[in-house]
Amino acid sequence: MIFPPWFEKLQIKYINPVIRPLSKRMPGLGVIKHRGRTSGTEYETIVTPYRKGTVLAIGLAHGKTNWVKNVLAAGEADIQIGKKTLHLVRPRVLPAGTEDPSLPRTAQMLAKRSGVFVADIV
Repeated sequence: MIFPPWFEKLQIKYINPVIRPLSKRMPGLGVIKHRGRTSGTEYETIVTPYRKGTVLAIGLAHGKTNWVKNVLAAGEADIQIGKKTLHLVRPRVLPAGTEDPSLPRTAQMLAKRSGVFVADIV
């Protein structure tokens, strides 16, 4: 985890509501759609995805948050990047310090300091 817990709370309460309406059109941002593990409620979370071929990676600067746990439990999710919606399968979390040349370059740099969520695009 790179960011302290208080920053995550600040981001959820104040920053995300401002960014959410723009997130589907802002370059570099994506919205991952997932379902709650126990409630079954559908959620949308703003993320910064990095893609290389059929691999999508997301740095976990906040640690293993609820959206990550939800997607791992479901085994799949959808992510909207711009006007495209991609289906993700085989989700997994690579621990900090992992070196994986199949990851996008930015995700490789993030993996040195934090965990990285990785999934395959179908």
